[in-house]
Amino acid sequence: MARTRTPISGEPAEAPERILAAQYVRMSTEHQQYSTQNQSKTIGEYAERRGIEIIKTYSDDAKSGLIIGGRRALQQMISDVESGAAEYRVILVYDVTRWGRFQDADESAYYEYRCRRAGMQVAYCAEQFENDGSPTSTIVKSVKRPWLANTVGSSR
Repeated sequence: MARTRTPISGEPAEAPERILAAQYVRMSTEHQQYSTQNQSKTIGEYAERRGIEIIKTYSDDAKSGLIIGGRRALQQMISDVESGAAEYRVILVYDVTRWGRFQDADESAYYEYRCRRAGMQVAYCAEQFENDGSPTSTIVKSVKRPWLANTVGSSR
């Protein structure tokens, strides 16, 4: 950790460690309420409140959340994470739905797990829970994922 001097006493002080992050945004159609710009704005506000610096954006525009095929940004992000090429330690996602509304609810959990297994923290910036591995966050995601798969026709 870098050492700096405090402005008042000149004594050494611990400088806050920079937290580097990537954001992943996805929008199914141009008519969707949660545009990639709106997602990025919310993610940016979340990052600023927590002292996180976003250094990379992965964006899948006009891509269905039903399948991973064609979602090159998500595929690239997972590849970067698993290969060790990622220069960030946190992935910021608007909400649980951005991974996808897969018909098998475990599929979106699988992509999050692959990132976590590679040492990434995953944060959902617009959710009302911290994705901290607690029983509460696990239960909330376990309830939301199947529900999302069943609401595919409403707002992808």
